[in-house]
Amino acid sequence: MQDNFRVVFLGATGAVGSQALKQLLSFNNVSRILSLGRRPVEIDTIPSYLEQVKIDIHQPSSYADQVHDCDIAICTLGVGESTKVSKEEFIAIDKTAVINFAKICKDNGVKHFHLLASVGTNSKSMNYYMRTKGELIDELTALNFDSLSIYQPSMILTPTNRYGIVQGIFLVVWPKLDFIFQGSVRKYRGIKVDLLGKSMANNISNTRRGVEFLTYDDFIRLQK
Repeated sequence: MQDNFRVVFLGATGAVGSQALKQLLSFNNVSRILSLGRRPVEIDTIPSYLEQVKIDIHQPSSYADQVHDCDIAICTLGVGESTKVSKEEFIAIDKTAVINFAKICKDNGVKHFHLLASVGTNSKSMNYYMRTKGELIDELTALNFDSLSIYQPSMILTPTNRYGIVQGIFLVVWPKLDFIFQGSVRKYRGIKVDLLGKSMANNISNTRRGVEFLTYDDFIRLQK
């Protein structure tokens, strides 16, 4: 196992990202965390190895010279409610900004790239959300990182309702549907946000090369 991981993180202030960062900060084998974002993370104590850089995600030049001496990249950047923004805005944030980040990571020697995506992503999907995410994954794959981990949760279960009545209903109903999601459809089970973030952080020690797609059972496995 690698002794000292050096991580660059895009999206550490989001629901999943903040949980992944919390887990990373509990490790004793992480020597650097570079958090890139539009605002600083909200934690009580900032360790010396956590560097925070305010950036414009649409301007890669605002952070390109900061991404050095990192071997791991974690990206949880994304629009919270894709239906609340235009397709152009969604693509600019969830696809273009991520690809720009990934290219800079690749150019600066990052070996393992971690992406928070969604179950059902496919570049040939008729749904523009799933298609855009699928196109993103295709482009990341083409960059040929040593390792690429794609996390594909279904319903992300947050402690509080963040997006209104529809999410509120889903947060109540979805956990009760586990008995339906058996066998090949277990991947559609809801996953608690803290468990999802923890699984992303725990997976930085994975030495498997190539592309891996992780769903519900993988998230549970990575808790151990």
